[in-house]
Amino acid sequence: MQPIYDPRLGDVESDASSPKKRSLLVLAGSLLAEISLPKLFFAWVLLVGLPGLLLGVTPILASIWLGELFGQVMAFQVEVWSALIIAALVALALFSSRRLFRLAEHSFWSLNALAVQPFYAMCRETLRQLVERRLAPGSAKLPLVRAAAAMVAGLLISAIALLALVKVWPATLLVSNISILDTPRRLAWAAFANSGALVSAYVAVAALGWAIADATMEQPRDLESFDEAPLDGQVWRIAHLSDIHVVGERYGFRIESGRAGPRGNERLKQVFRQLEALNADAPLHAILITGDVTDAGLSSEWAEFFDLLAEHPALAARVALAPGNHDLNIVDRSNPARLDLPMSPVKRLRKLRVLTAMGDLQGGRARLVDRVGGRLGGALAAALAPHRRAIEAFMDEGRPVFSRELSDLWTKAFPLALPPEGEEGLGIVLLNSNADTHFSFTNALGMISLDQAQAIQSVMAHYPRAHWIVGLHHHVVEYPRPATAMSERIGTALINGAWFVRWMQSLAGRVVVMHGHRHIDWFGQCGALRIVSAPSPVMTRPDGGPPHFYIHRLAVGADGQLKLLRPERIEVVAQA
Repeated sequence: MQPIYDPRLGDVESDASSPKKRSLLVLAGSLLAEISLPKLFFAWVLLVGLPGLLLGVTPILASIWLGELFGQVMAFQVEVWSALIIAALVALALFSSRRLFRLAEHSFWSLNALAVQPFYAMCRETLRQLVERRLAPGSAKLPLVRAAAAMVAGLLISAIALLALVKVWPATLLVSNISILDTPRRLAWAAFANSGALVSAYVAVAALGWAIADATMEQPRDLESFDEAPLDGQVWRIAHLSDIHVVGERYGFRIESGRAGPRGNERLKQVFRQLEALNADAPLHAILITGDVTDAGLSSEWAEFFDLLAEHPALAARVALAPGNHDLNIVDRSNPARLDLPMSPVKRLRKLRVLTAMGDLQGGRARLVDRVGGRLGGALAAALAPHRRAIEAFMDEGRPVFSRELSDLWTKAFPLALPPEGEEGLGIVLLNSNADTHFSFTNALGMISLDQAQAIQSVMAHYPRAHWIVGLHHHVVEYPRPATAMSERIGTALINGAWFVRWMQSLAGRVVVMHGHRHIDWFGQCGALRIVSAPSPVMTRPDGGPPHFYIHRLAVGADGQLKLLRPERIEVVAQA
């Protein structure tokens, strides 16, 4: 008897979170219908309300303390000295504590991600798309248009923030005396008004800063040509995979594509069969996987990934992976309205799954960075070994609360370096480019911390004649091509991408940046920095063609610069 419907083909439930099958408007409606308001309120209090209250009450308490300490002085003097003392104390604390600095930096970029980047990016991309549609493909005016759009967007957001500042300013109270403590309600309102004023002022300045950074940086451009292979010297072959989105069910569908993409992991198995043949024909130096190894960071998905690698031990020994947003920030595969509370163990559990997977795969080859000595430290496996019992206990029970030692271990693990073989070899630096988010709908945000950027330079200074691949998940710049949908250009690149590109320019002759995240291929450069984007070898291509991946070829030229040779494009024979 012919079945009415084949369940292996999936159904509408398989498309619950898929932007390929459902519009962003529909997804947003589902989010509003499903979101837990009590949970959202509690998260808002912890992540926004309390920090805002502390920020706003600080100048009031400082003025009270100074007034009591020095007696009756002019209010203006109290205000000025309050600000100076607070700034001095903050600077002293930051410079004396790496942990506090990381917390401040994280809070700084989180504020940018929440209050600046979405509005600025939406305004900038709206302006760009309105103008770019009128330009001919490849127009020489494109860089100028994008720079102008960035400046106009920054000015608009800055003006709106200044209007908000003017509106809230009459309610602010930066200077007071001890009597205000007798009226807690007045103190709370004044504190929130102060916080609103400070954030508005910051947004006004930051939006202009973002605009200037975007407008003045060299615009990304397509790579005009690949380098010629040198007559002698080694050529390294790197298989670059990304966004393989392993699912934990035989007929499971992926979050982003739903039924518009392949089901199960058969296509990925075909990728590894082809890699096996390629490696047998000419050995691969490494197989770089730049994030989104799993579809939602679940233990069943990691299990499927390791089962696949067990069938290819020669390839497993060459794998180097970095975490993606799907490995860390997806709270619920089927419900984008779900969020993690800050004290939830689940986010920490996903981090431990990534860390232990990296330890199992590359723990003996990959080394941490010694921040104090400014050089490479011990192997990842050795760093994980003393914490084995604590990791097992947490993964088994979810308690005690993620310890300080394990939290530091995650932070110190990045960047992770696979050092070159010899002083003039090719090494790989793996970054964690994921911003900490607690909400599935905002899972795609990315950032690179100053601590990681400084550590990159420490690694490369340790091998001054070596060359490097810098692997991360998020794309560092928006590509120089018109986008068909706003969702393709907003909220997915690095929050601090313009800063990171500038930071990397001094190393441009020695490095190639490789990333994924966008599921499409791109070879380009920004200034002298060359950037390579990997397509997803398992997802359906936007143009409907067969999925593919690349074997990159790199070599060192006579001038000592790292050369990017023409890659080999490998099309995947779809099995599902």
